Amino acid sequence: MIKQTITRAKLSDAIYQEIGLSRKDSADLLDLVLHEILTVLMQESVVKIPSFGNFLIHYKNKRLGRNPKTGKEVSILHHNVIVFRPSKLLKKYINDQLYSDR
Repeated sequence: MIKQTITRAKLSDAIYQEIGLSRKDSADLLDLVLHEILTVLMQESVVKIPSFGNFLIHYKNKRLGRNPKTGKEVSILHHNVIVFRPSKLLKKYINDQLYSDR
């Protein structure tokens, strides 16, 4: 399996090729969708995309960590992280694709 990183430019180009908008309009549309996801995530803390998955904000408490270089203990402050939970349909699709050619 070849690993690829999907970039904003690749997504924008895919919109350009599939829908036929201009490259600028495709990039603007992608920016609008990503901005809307971010806005909803910040306000409501959950973004549900049916058949794809959920994005949610998870609060992490303050904890002790360790610097891997020095081994010294450090305090990690509380912070929020974005979590993605794929839908059952997405998991099934991925597993079917990964194991179909074996």
